[in-house]
Amino acid sequence: MMKKMKIGIAALLVCALAFCLAACGGNQNETSGTKTTQAQSTSAETITTKAAESKEPGSTSSPAKESEPAAANTEQPGEAPAPAHSDVLVAYFSATGTTKGVAEKIAAITGGDLYEIVPAVPYSEADLNWSDRNSRSTIEQNDKSVRPAIGSADISLEGYTTIYLGFPIWWGEEPRILDTFVEKYSFEGITVIPFCTSSSSGIGRSGPNMEALAGSGTWLQGKRFGGGVSEADLQSWIDGLK
Repeated sequence: MMKKMKIGIAALLVCALAFCLAACGGNQNETSGTKTTQAQSTSAETITTKAAESKEPGSTSSPAKESEPAAANTEQPGEAPAPAHSDVLVAYFSATGTTKGVAEKIAAITGGDLYEIVPAVPYSEADLNWSDRNSRSTIEQNDKSVRPAIGSADISLEGYTTIYLGFPIWWGEEPRILDTFVEKYSFEGITVIPFCTSSSSGIGRSGPNMEALAGSGTWLQGKRFGGGVSEADLQSWIDGLK
């Protein structure tokens, strides 16, 4: 009887020990699983954080692929096209500003370009003294061979079909600097229309004089105007030329 009781107690102890061992193993697995899950979670967070950091401006942890550099602009700038001009030119010489005022009005009416014939040596008030037989202008007008130099830049007459040519009347004729101008250029294919300013003297033979010296172009009869001529009068004259 005593032997059977010992065997039963021993069996119970074995079962209890087996239960304890099983319980401990479960705890260890649970702990291990928890640690594994935590490790996986931490690893995932680390990867996510690094991925996010790699997108931040200036990040060096995982730089994005650099874009291809922009192609250099190798095009050479071409020459700018020459500005288009009118087919009408208003060229003038004005010693006191009177002819200039009329020329500007004609340019405004016709839409023409302005070109001033500037003397290389300007005329002083003494030079223009018509009552002085020794003044520069008197000497020049008395000598038809004189050709005063032009100081303004050369102009191309290409593309112009009409030229209004203005000047003051000196001693009944065009100033000699106009002779310099018409001898310098070709007026082939161009209609030239002289106009002058004076207080009373007419245009005289100025037009035919310059036409003979130019040797080219179609020259129309010129007209004299006072310095205060109105745009309406100039418009009427221009309309009558057509």
